[in-house]
Amino acid sequence: MTPTPSHSFSDLGPDTVLDALDSLGLYSDGRLLALNSYENRVYQVGMEQGPPVVVKFYRPQRWSDAEILEEHCFVAALHEFEVPVVAPLRIHDATLHQHAGYRLAVFPRQGGRAPELDAPGTLAWIGRLMARIHTVGAAEPFVARPALDVESFGVAPRQWLLESGMIPAELRDSWAAISAQALDGVRRCEQRAGDVRRIRLHGDCHAGNLLWTDAGPHFVDFDDSRSAPAIQDLWMLLSGERSDMVRQLSDLLAGYEEFREFDPRELVLIEALRTLRLLHYSAWLAMRWEDPAFPAAFPWFASVRYWQDRILELREQVALMEEPPLWPA
Repeated sequence: MTPTPSHSFSDLGPDTVLDALDSLGLYSDGRLLALNSYENRVYQVGMEQGPPVVVKFYRPQRWSDAEILEEHCFVAALHEFEVPVVAPLRIHDATLHQHAGYRLAVFPRQGGRAPELDAPGTLAWIGRLMARIHTVGAAEPFVARPALDVESFGVAPRQWLLESGMIPAELRDSWAAISAQALDGVRRCEQRAGDVRRIRLHGDCHAGNLLWTDAGPHFVDFDDSRSAPAIQDLWMLLSGERSDMVRQLSDLLAGYEEFREFDPRELVLIEALRTLRLLHYSAWLAMRWEDPAFPAAFPWFASVRYWQDRILELREQVALMEEPPLWPA
């Protein structure tokens, strides 16, 4: 997580987007639709010939070229393994391109609808595909891309927030105390889990990054791909009361274990990983606050109420991490 200047995307207007595609030999018919993305800038562009494409302009200073290319290679390997993912197009024998100081990749447009996670068989289907993703992910490690761990997703974001001045002064000490307690809880969960394996995986596998068609689901947006325990790609699909999550986890793992063995020690990490995501998310908003898109989309972030809610949320997480882990029925 690196703060980026407010002008990172200031020169990225429609003309720059279309010129970038022209430079690759992709000629637009002028139709341009901005898609929902805050970290990067993503557009659907109509073509003079053939179906529309999706072009992603990477946020400057976030990933290195090597880190982006590792993501591309991983997704390409999944595509070759016939996992339904959306891989970047190889144009002029490359997937990562440069134009006007921006780095970009072009993807085929593959639409879909949100998955109905409560529909019979849906979670088992997703579990089977997730196991196939992890089989490819376990074949070799990331070299350039970082791991999802307590230091990068917990300690560093916490320290940055404490030094940023974004936390209201009257709540800073309370947030500092409960966030430190929460990180201690994460470390205890890791100790209980033991030496679990970290593999290449999606990293941000919530329902919004799954699109469903009549042919089934496909996975999109591997931008947050990292090395982490397999449970990282499963826990974000769980929601509701504990009984609901037990049922959902059972369905996911029933499909998953048709293709790949799951290490049950990782179940103790679910609430720890959720805690790290909460800390990371607050720091992400703070680091991007100079980007005009963020105050417009998240106006509540700078409020006292937001930080009061985060303190209560972390207190709940501290308690949840001490409870017995979820266990499939």
